[in-house]
Amino acid sequence: MSTGHGRGRLSNVTPQEVVGGLLLAGIGILILDLVRLVVTGELPLSRLWSYTWNGIVDSLYIGLAAIGLSMTYSILRFANFSHGDLVTTGAFSGWTVAYLIGGLGIADLSSRLLLRADGGAQPGSVGMDVLSAPIAILVGLVIAALVTIFVALAIDRLVYRRLRDAGGIPLLIASVGVALALRYLIAFVYTTDTRIVVASPPQPELPAAIQSVVPMETINLHEATLVFSALALIIGVHLLLQYTKLGKSMRAMSDNKDLALITGIPTERVIFATWVIGSGLAGVAGYLIVLDRGQITINLGWFLLLLIFAAVILGGIGSIYGALAGSLVIGLTINLSLVWIPSDLNEIAAFTLMILVLIFRPDGLFSGVETA
Repeated sequence: MSTGHGRGRLSNVTPQEVVGGLLLAGIGILILDLVRLVVTGELPLSRLWSYTWNGIVDSLYIGLAAIGLSMTYSILRFANFSHGDLVTTGAFSGWTVAYLIGGLGIADLSSRLLLRADGGAQPGSVGMDVLSAPIAILVGLVIAALVTIFVALAIDRLVYRRLRDAGGIPLLIASVGVALALRYLIAFVYTTDTRIVVASPPQPELPAAIQSVVPMETINLHEATLVFSALALIIGVHLLLQYTKLGKSMRAMSDNKDLALITGIPTERVIFATWVIGSGLAGVAGYLIVLDRGQITINLGWFLLLLIFAAVILGGIGSIYGALAGSLVIGLTINLSLVWIPSDLNEIAAFTLMILVLIFRPDGLFSGVETA
């Protein structure tokens, strides 16, 4: 009798539960191996910290962009494939303004206006780092957000608003066309060349005790600026959603657009706010990515788009907090996987983990939670 009862319990185990158990077991094995590598000295603590810190940095700029994509989906109900090129728009517009201000009287106007397309206005001579040109970089950050917001609102008015009642598929196809148009317009102005636009980051002075564990080259002021800016914006979005009338309206509209309209919520104003917040964060993300990486390219946002979508899907489509959680998982996985696999395969590890998690939780980590 006991054997039959045991078989009955085993027959109730779903494939998802089996995959979930295997996933947890696999993660546990990797954690144990990570501990073993640290204890045996094969993986120095400094390198482990470097991987972890880089994962946090990556997750923050992915998270900023993922918030906007998640908001667009939860409120406007379509996957916006032009979101990556909004990231690129913010990068180019913001750094152009930073060069115009920082290089005033140092470099030619044409070199600054076209963001070194002619090879002039070297980042070192213009002083493109947070200590040499703090005002220029701060103004560039603000302009990156403003220009991206303007472009997104213009696109919504000219394209998306006309297709809003046509359904998600026509909007998705239109967004692909918008993405290509934006990218080639940027290429027409700035050329397709990849170029360095940020000077080498200054290193903070760390106490000797900290330097023995955390080497100075693993943290620089550009990364610290990115982390501080991203966290401030993420906290700001949280406060807006939870404690303002606009935030409550956005959450209500993401739950049920028709009911929100009946109850008197100004849906067009909410849509306007969605574009402002989402595109503004995307523009800032693009600007901060360049500050971290030092170089800029017209494919910046397009190459990042897969990771942004992965974070949104992993966290649960429509959930801002899920998008942030997904971004953290993606960022840490990409970097910590370098312990075991080559750098050209690290993104594959992140997408593999995403697939396995979705098999276990098809709706994502924060399934059923929309916008908030």
